[in-house]
Amino acid sequence: MDFQRIFLFLIFAFSGIFLWNAYTHPLSQQDLVASTAVVPTVVSALPVASVATVPGAQIVPPANTVVEKNASIDGKILIYTDNLRVEISKKGGDIQRVELLKHKSFEDKNKSFVLLQNDSAVTYVTQSGLLGDNLPDHHALYVSEKSEYRLADGQDALTVTLSTASGVRKVYVFHRNRYLIDVNYQIENHGAAPLLASSYFQLVRDNSTPLGGTKMVPTYTGPALYTDLEKFQKIDFADIDKKKVSYPVKTDNGWIAMLQHYFVAAWLPPKLPRENYTKALGDNLYAIGTVLQLEPIAAGKTGGINTQLYVGPASTHLDEIAPGLGLTVDYGWLTIIANPLFWMLTFIQGWVVNWGLAIIVLTVLIKLAFFPLSAASYKSMAKMRVVAPKLEKIKQQYGDDREKLNRAMMDLYKTEKINPLGGCLPVLIQIPVFISLYWAILSSVELRNAPFIAWISDLSAADPYYVLPAIMGISMFIQGRLNPIPPDPIQAKLMQIMPVLFSVVFFFFPAGLVLYSVVNNALSIWQQWYITRQQQREYSVAANH
Repeated sequence: MDFQRIFLFLIFAFSGIFLWNAYTHPLSQQDLVASTAVVPTVVSALPVASVATVPGAQIVPPANTVVEKNASIDGKILIYTDNLRVEISKKGGDIQRVELLKHKSFEDKNKSFVLLQNDSAVTYVTQSGLLGDNLPDHHALYVSEKSEYRLADGQDALTVTLSTASGVRKVYVFHRNRYLIDVNYQIENHGAAPLLASSYFQLVRDNSTPLGGTKMVPTYTGPALYTDLEKFQKIDFADIDKKKVSYPVKTDNGWIAMLQHYFVAAWLPPKLPRENYTKALGDNLYAIGTVLQLEPIAAGKTGGINTQLYVGPASTHLDEIAPGLGLTVDYGWLTIIANPLFWMLTFIQGWVVNWGLAIIVLTVLIKLAFFPLSAASYKSMAKMRVVAPKLEKIKQQYGDDREKLNRAMMDLYKTEKINPLGGCLPVLIQIPVFISLYWAILSSVELRNAPFIAWISDLSAADPYYVLPAIMGISMFIQGRLNPIPPDPIQAKLMQIMPVLFSVVFFFFPAGLVLYSVVNNALSIWQQWYITRQQQREYSVAANH
């Protein structure tokens, strides 16, 4: 197989991946129908929902648990921090809406991005509760002293305490400049016997595709979990429907999450025995959750559970919060290469203070690192270009006799000391690195709303005026002119059409990805032009002697 055929194969394979993914990811739910979703009860979602309490144990409201006169008893509770605007429903005391104040909406740059919500278009909420006699689940009514809380200037943490009529308290602690929220249950056992209880934490989401994504470059949306034993696992909605899921059910560590492009919500429970579960709830709703067995609460004592909820951008730095949480930035099987590449990109951005310039600098550095391999490839192609007239004569001489034609071509390659695969193998070695950089750029929230120059105000969105895709097409056309003309007329026609097709495809790609491709092509053109001229000059000198 000669270089042109392998090159065409790679182009079509790469294009086919995107087209197939686009085909298999249909329009999102909000694109098709807007319907208010009602989250079913947790009992239908839990694999084990029965926790026995010791006979005689009971929870009695403590004497000092009094609902203040100014306490709000209906509606929602609003929390404002420097990072978040949060709405907590008093039914269940659960977070129903989260706005990320430092991230802009896809639809309106003047508004904050909404991750968690429960409205007519999208359902994506947290739920938690307790299992046991007289313990509140996520349907119980909670009350609070105020209906609005704000993180004051100079204040590092904001505590919001909710309580039920039975005396159970659900305490949220929000922190300055963090997306990590402490969620604590406090249970007072006023019975005469130890109290046994369990807690559950789950995320419920519909299967709609988040706004802002592109059908040409689909990204994962759905549940995921992590355990020390099996590490990071994604669980497709379709597999939940088909009941073809496999993950650690019983464990004592790890976390559960819902992922979407750039963002994640994850429960991070403490190290306790638990059972993980996923469930299709109907109406295109899905749950991933975990049930944890609490330590027995002795009579007259207070117990409960302290856990954490992360709601914010996905980042490789999340490993500092919980083991494996950084894997929510999913680079796939090339993570081992993509991670250090993104670290380099971040380091460069710290110097140039522009993500677009950082992409350019990193692409140049990678191109320099692979200069010897690229040179070998372009030398082989240059030799093929030089002997192209001889190949054409051989083709005319042997016509349709494929056996003699191939034998004559191989003799020519041997005489001219040309390896037909010499232009291909160096390119194949470089492909994993460039694909890794491609996915690192695609998956990094840092590039979201990051400006580059003039008309490109968001490197994660498509070029609004298609300037970069047009340049990309021109660069591919120039590269095609530098390559030897394929002997097969069909291949030659395809090579002429590919720049046009790729330009159209790149219309829908994020500008950061197109910028990377344009810079890489420009450097390749310069290197190939230089080496081709050098080879032609050497061949002319040799021919004259």
